[in-house]
Amino acid sequence: MSESLLRTAAIPVTDPEAGLRLTEIFYSLQGEALTSGLPTIFVRLTGCPLRCVYCDTEYAFTGGERQSLETIIDTIKNYPCKRICLTGGEPLAQPNAIELMKRLLSDGYEISLETAGALSVQNVPPAVSKVMDLKTPSSGEVDKNLWSNLDHLTEHDQIKFVIMNRTDYDWAKETLNQHQLNKLVGTVWFSPMFNVADDIDEALSPDVPVLARELAEWILADALPVRFQLQLHKIIWADAKGK
Repeated sequence: MSESLLRTAAIPVTDPEAGLRLTEIFYSLQGEALTSGLPTIFVRLTGCPLRCVYCDTEYAFTGGERQSLETIIDTIKNYPCKRICLTGGEPLAQPNAIELMKRLLSDGYEISLETAGALSVQNVPPAVSKVMDLKTPSSGEVDKNLWSNLDHLTEHDQIKFVIMNRTDYDWAKETLNQHQLNKLVGTVWFSPMFNVADDIDEALSPDVPVLARELAEWILADALPVRFQLQLHKIIWADAKGK
């Protein structure tokens, strides 16, 4: 699918001087991927062209506040950390995200980019660790995978599959083997779709799905060259914003 078709009026596309539409900046522990457990500054941009059925950040689809790159960087500097996760929404839906990454790298920050894999990662600075999803059939957005992105990934990057059922697992396993993804990037993650308690006032701990155990067994049975993960932040804080 053409990228232009994914850039609807709901996605804030800006010129280089217009800053970025920002949902939130917060300081927490990274909950997934290779830096899991490490203190991290999260920069969550507004807008996403996808509507995955399991999305846990729908509040970032719209709204937010447009801020200059200088204001965003000044806010980031208030936190006692040099590690940043640029997330969304979909950060790459706003072209100025590339410029933000370049400026943060020049200031000595370590950056990971969480991207849904529907928009090109070609212009992402090489020093940024791309954590790119490949959407499985049950996500409802498998047709949005931009397969040419695989040409722009290196061992510095990571690929993530969110698994909802056995059909997703079999699709992910076939994709892994077909494209030899474990040789293309540093780490391939298989992550079960993770439900959390609806009422976090009464139940701060999430309900870890049976699927997590099943997925672990499937990976072991097939001896896949992937890493299993649960989302640490959901185990600790459920779906609380700013965590």
